Amino acid sequence: MAHHQSAKKRIRQTERRTEVNGARVSRIRTFVKKVELAIVSGNAEEAKAALAAAQPELVKGAQAGVLHKNTASRKVSRLAARVKSMLPLA
Repeated sequence: MAHHQSAKKRIRQTERRTEVNGARVSRIRTFVKKVELAIVSGNAEEAKAALAAAQPELVKGAQAGVLHKNTASRKVSRLAARVKSMLPLA
């Protein structure tokens, strides 16, 4: 158990950050899941819209530090490739 005021404050801050980061990661997973469900259902337009919503969430997660920037970039890239393969060639 912490005895110094600064250590007690650090514990409070860590608890708050853990809660916020957990919510952030959960939100990212939800957006990614929406893209994947749209891909599985075969609805290209819905998948494209879901990807457009998921991409900024992944980038924000990387900026906030809950995801590594390369991890976020890789996820966006792979989702975009899967959505692109659904769309008919122009």
